[in-house]
Amino acid sequence: MTSIDKIAWLYLADGQLLSTRSYGKDRYYIPGGKREAGETDEQTLRREIREELTVDLDPASLRYVGTFEAQAHGHPTGLLVRMTCYYAHYQGILQPAAEIEEMVWLTYRHRPEVSPVDQLIFDWLRNQQLLAD
Repeated sequence: MTSIDKIAWLYLADGQLLSTRSYGKDRYYIPGGKREAGETDEQTLRREIREELTVDLDPASLRYVGTFEAQAHGHPTGLLVRMTCYYAHYQGILQPAAEIEEMVWLTYRHRPEVSPVDQLIFDWLRNQQLLAD
């Protein structure tokens, strides 16, 4: 395996991006996770977000944003993470669950506190004028 296949939810409000930190981790990560065998992007994303943040994503609002690839944080050099990102509306109350210790709202100034692939996404969001400084 030369890459980790992940699906992520980009949720922005007031120029801030929703992010999470798992127990025992030293970086923030955009919510989402790894695909299980046979899952589509939508199935993966809806399952992961329900598990991590207790909300249901609205499948009708799901919009592909882009795919970003970088060195996988905390893994041997050469192992990449390929993050396929989507926007979507949600129903419910956002709250950390499962392996998520903390849920936070980040701006571009928090870029050093996120994983390498998330840094690429932060750069892209800033260039789109969606992420505040």
